[in-house]
Amino acid sequence: MAIRLSWRRSWPLFLLSCAGIPRAIAADPADFTYRTKATEVRLSFSATDQNNHGVATLQASDFAVVDKDVIVRNFQSFTRSDGTKLEIAILFDTSGSVAAHLRQEMAAMVELVSEAAGVPDENLSIVSFDGPKPALLCAGDCRASHAVDRIPATGAKGLTPLFDTIVFTADFLSRRGDAQSARVLIVLSDGVDTISRSSLDDAIEGAMRGDVQLHCIDLNKPSNESSQGAAVLRNLSSATGGRYFASPDGGRQAMNATLEGFKATYMITYRLPSHAFGFHVVRILPTHNLNLQFRSRSGYYYPNQVR
Repeated sequence: MAIRLSWRRSWPLFLLSCAGIPRAIAADPADFTYRTKATEVRLSFSATDQNNHGVATLQASDFAVVDKDVIVRNFQSFTRSDGTKLEIAILFDTSGSVAAHLRQEMAAMVELVSEAAGVPDENLSIVSFDGPKPALLCAGDCRASHAVDRIPATGAKGLTPLFDTIVFTADFLSRRGDAQSARVLIVLSDGVDTISRSSLDDAIEGAMRGDVQLHCIDLNKPSNESSQGAAVLRNLSSATGGRYFASPDGGRQAMNATLEGFKATYMITYRLPSHAFGFHVVRILPTHNLNLQFRSRSGYYYPNQVR
């Protein structure tokens, strides 16, 4: 049985990675009601070589998992992701001035999904802001509806519901596709939030709950890459197993990396090696080719209240 708990509703425990999540999320059991008879861990990960290219020929003997200091080599299942089962959403932050070339980046990203990768049009959505609220610009008809053309050249300054929109989109993506679908949210933003009811913690938790990986493209100028907004974007991506791109012109790069990485994404299941409560740090290490690199959530939280 896969690990599950309920937090207002049941959701997979193995999705709870705390990389970059403030301690309050993982360490405060008072807000949670746990219900589990867990015997199995499921873990999704991607593999790249020394040139950061996806490795689509990985074998189960090529890696081992270290789960809370226990080495796991015997997996109950090992599968590669189905290339057609990818749900993608693009979040375009329009809270400030948006340069025309960024809109062109968006159009190019939509074309990449539909043409280069062969991902069905119905698997792509675009979200943005409508004043203080999230706005779904398209869902499955982004090219036909010319949704990119409806993105305003300038947004409402000072109204930036970034965290609310991430929570909204993660929930939206969680209800699309089937249980085997991978879900990716590409965020083009400067990382600044001014009006959300949700916090950064809530945004990360929402992505975890929906099993959504965040790839963040930093729209800050290169001189501001050490800003608080840039730190937020790094936090969002690292906590969910995604990637951070510093270049404001990195839309195509991010989409290419996401699509290539998905072709080298795998799912494993293994028996829970320990019922010790608390956070189980998970690492994936190569067994033969030391140039292999793995990207995944950094672990899961096993509850200390079971009923």
